[in-house]
Amino acid sequence: MPYFKFSNIKIIGVATSIPSHIVKTDDRADVWGKEYIEKFKANVGIEQIHTTAEHQTASDLCYDAAERLIQHKNVNREEIGAVLFVGFSTDYWRPSNACILHYRLGLSQGCVAYDLRLACSATPYGLQAACSMMQTSDIKKVLLLVGEMSSQSTYQGDSTALLFGDAGSAILLEKTEEENVIEEMLCSDGSGFKAIIVPAGGFRNPDATHEVFTLANGSKNTLYNTWLNGADVFAFSISAVPKTTKAFFEKTGSKVDDYDCFPIHQANKAICLKIAKKLGIPLEKMPLVVDKYGNTTATSLILALCDTYGNDNSNKELNCLIQAFGIGLSWGVASARINTNDILPVAETDNIFTEGIINSPADIGIV
Repeated sequence: MPYFKFSNIKIIGVATSIPSHIVKTDDRADVWGKEYIEKFKANVGIEQIHTTAEHQTASDLCYDAAERLIQHKNVNREEIGAVLFVGFSTDYWRPSNACILHYRLGLSQGCVAYDLRLACSATPYGLQAACSMMQTSDIKKVLLLVGEMSSQSTYQGDSTALLFGDAGSAILLEKTEEENVIEEMLCSDGSGFKAIIVPAGGFRNPDATHEVFTLANGSKNTLYNTWLNGADVFAFSISAVPKTTKAFFEKTGSKVDDYDCFPIHQANKAICLKIAKKLGIPLEKMPLVVDKYGNTTATSLILALCDTYGNDNSNKELNCLIQAFGIGLSWGVASARINTNDILPVAETDNIFTEGIINSPADIGIV
């Protein structure tokens, strides 16, 4: 398993923003029936999700989180040498969300900007890209943005509509003279690419049928929406993540007791509890907030950190072990230290980048 070690780079701030609109799981009883809804809440653990409004996007949520973080840390924007966006929920086919956010955040022309297409494993993969760039360049600060609006890719007749919520997170990294290490292991298994997929709408199947399919369990879906093989994802998650985490412990000479916090991808309650049990992680060390926000894919573990520690001003240095896994299939484990004073509380936003709404050639500047 690929192992990465980065020295003298530190996470100096994290923030998460969510849309204000809330959809209660109980409100879907008219579609799914009360019995199904009660079983879903008991097993999956989701009581509600937050979903974006019309024209509101993942980049709007990331912008809000990043702007709050920049102001909280009183960062000189000229010092930000790169902005990376990680996620599938892009404003347009082209250009990248990173370039749009670069403009909105007022960053310099000497700032690198690009996207990475990952979802649930976004945080460890994004950290690897950001830290690698910093370790091999003169860049002092990097803004890592992860965002998804997965609720918008679901079909309302499919159970994924109960699962996925929307959020955007910002992580600020800085070179430091302090002795600080970020360590990671990253893995992937492309043979599972169909386990979580939106089959149509890309260049492979641009003209697929728009037929609504009804499955044996009664759920409905189209090829233009998210398909999730729950059984395969569950089996993969509870096997691959503990195995890689144990390999990480062995490689780094660490153990569960060495960590204060285990921010984990909030796939669902059952998966998180199973992983905790397999690794012997005390539940008080694993923030679980899937009940309040649902599965927000790329952002979920940072959202969990912000919800749990966002109002904790104890100035405590948390030794965190990050565990993320999902679409691809891809997964990773990373260790990093984060001060509770650098974790901002979750904020709701209705922000929309109105300049980005394009309805005619004139809106692009072409007439």
